[in-house]
Amino acid sequence: MTDKPSDMDNADILVDIADGVGTVTLNRPDKLNTLANPTVELLVAALDEVAESPDVRVVVLAGNGKVFCAGADQGEMIERAPQEWEPIVRMYLDPVRAIVSMDKPVIAALHGDTVGGGLGLALASDFRIAAEGIRLGAPFTRIGLAGCDMSAGWFLPRMVGLTKAQDLMFTGRLVDAAEALEIGLLHNVVPAADHASEVAKVAARLAAGPPLAHAWTKRAIHRSLGVDMNAEFEFEIFAQVQCIQTDDHREGVKAFQEKRRPEFRGV
Repeated sequence: MTDKPSDMDNADILVDIADGVGTVTLNRPDKLNTLANPTVELLVAALDEVAESPDVRVVVLAGNGKVFCAGADQGEMIERAPQEWEPIVRMYLDPVRAIVSMDKPVIAALHGDTVGGGLGLALASDFRIAAEGIRLGAPFTRIGLAGCDMSAGWFLPRMVGLTKAQDLMFTGRLVDAAEALEIGLLHNVVPAADHASEVAKVAARLAAGPPLAHAWTKRAIHRSLGVDMNAEFEFEIFAQVQCIQTDDHREGVKAFQEKRRPEFRGV
């Protein structure tokens, strides 16, 4: 697949599509890539674009500058009536929903501070690959907000366990790369100089994989978080019956028998 210009490219959110990888980049480095209300809407539109693009098999979510994302734009934390705040708080979950609901694996390429809303975007992603020197956390209680904002209340207990989630959400403390990796908050930590190449390597591996199988796998993972065991087993049966009928499955078996790399086409 070749480079393709994006309809969503603008100053605050950049979109690049090349070789099966759709890269969505937060581009407010002077504001630490904080999420202002208009930026959230642009981010959702960019995520929708790569989700719907037939040229994209895997999505990379990145940030320009010194940090991935420092959370919400504090300049927008002004006095509002409750009826004004509710749709805004609800809107900030839209990019999380977009990441989770798309049938493509999403890699969060994390560096610097990944806090607040930035952590929420990372938690929603399927892979979290960090550069050394990163700090992660949900520091909402430090400014008098509930520690469950931007999906942290859903993902953190499931990802790191109840005890550690209570620690992080009540105290609002930040964790470094070593602790984040140890508690299961990250998939991998690499030297900063190797970060871009490591993300590109994982993205290329996923882009070469079977898109339909990836879609069913992602659906099963997220569905399992809210159903009992037998309900998940029934979904696993359904998903596998769909995949076993695909050309990609037949190609995978044939490639295995012929001792070569499979060429998946998403059908």
